[in-house]
Amino acid sequence: MSGEISRRGVLRAGLGVGAASTALLGGHALAWQDAPAAQAQAKPRKRKVRIAHITDTHIEPELRAPEGVAACLTHIRERKFAEALAGAGASNGSEDKVDLILHGGDAIFDAIDVGEARVKEQWELYHKVLADNWTGTIRHAAGNHDCWGLNTKVSGTTGDEEKWGKRWAIEALKIPAAANTDTKKFGAYYSFDQNGWHIVVLDSVQVEPGGYFGGIDDAQFDWLKGDLLLNKMYPTLLLSHVSLFTATVIDRGLNDKRERVVHPALMCIDFARLKKLFLENPQVKLALSGHMHLKDRVDYCGVSYFCNGSVCGNWWKGMHRECGEGYAIVDLFDDGTFENTYVGYGWKAEAKG
Repeated sequence: MSGEISRRGVLRAGLGVGAASTALLGGHALAWQDAPAAQAQAKPRKRKVRIAHITDTHIEPELRAPEGVAACLTHIRERKFAEALAGAGASNGSEDKVDLILHGGDAIFDAIDVGEARVKEQWELYHKVLADNWTGTIRHAAGNHDCWGLNTKVSGTTGDEEKWGKRWAIEALKIPAAANTDTKKFGAYYSFDQNGWHIVVLDSVQVEPGGYFGGIDDAQFDWLKGDLLLNKMYPTLLLSHVSLFTATVIDRGLNDKRERVVHPALMCIDFARLKKLFLENPQVKLALSGHMHLKDRVDYCGVSYFCNGSVCGNWWKGMHRECGEGYAIVDLFDDGTFENTYVGYGWKAEAKG
């Protein structure tokens, strides 16, 4: 896969000569640059965090999906992304290991339309592959396909089951409850700090009768406002499953039906208030998402939004349109800048019969 690299800015070091003075020594003129300016010129930015952003692993027993997820984790663990980073012009340390994995949701193939036994099988498979192939830190967001039984007619659920909806995913993915989450609503959002950066994991899948839509509920939005207020001093990264903002919803490949309406399941319906909140909090630098199995970058109102493809491609059947199976390496720097590089891990889908 060809890499994509993003830079929100360059170092704003003083490049001009400051208070310069001239002396005549042996008939030669010498210009003296002031020390602060010289030091600013020589000071490079420093990477503080390296993240592997994986999303939409959609693990299932079929189509060699466990092998595919294992191959992706091995690619990250063995730092096989180094060549791609070097080729994309990564600033430094292309061979350095990642500090953590952020999983953007849809860990399992599907819990929406199936019964309890099939969901249990998928979660056990995911945990086994994870245990066998990754020993480092991994943080999860919940995806729509991680939610059990939303299609009650097909799954045979009633909605009253103990683990119905998001509850099973929160337990399986060890998602911590936010401090002021209404536990009856089983919110799957939280935040943490990582070496000078603040990372917020959002719950962008809102369950409703018969399905879901993309958005941030009111309780979570209030929590987010408070969280950003308390962490204004730190550059901030947002992670969600459904994109907060993405151009991929415009190019849906629907046989030129020329639709002009964004389906509520494809992007957060309340982006307008999120945009306003981010304008009030310029420490928010970038937002990572999955869900669409496509990759794009949208820079808008001071925030860079990355839809970072998928590990499974076309649900383990090859490329999904123009996007192959992959993940992103995201480098976060001490000056609030970052680089996002999409990396293919060499997966070859099962031949179609």
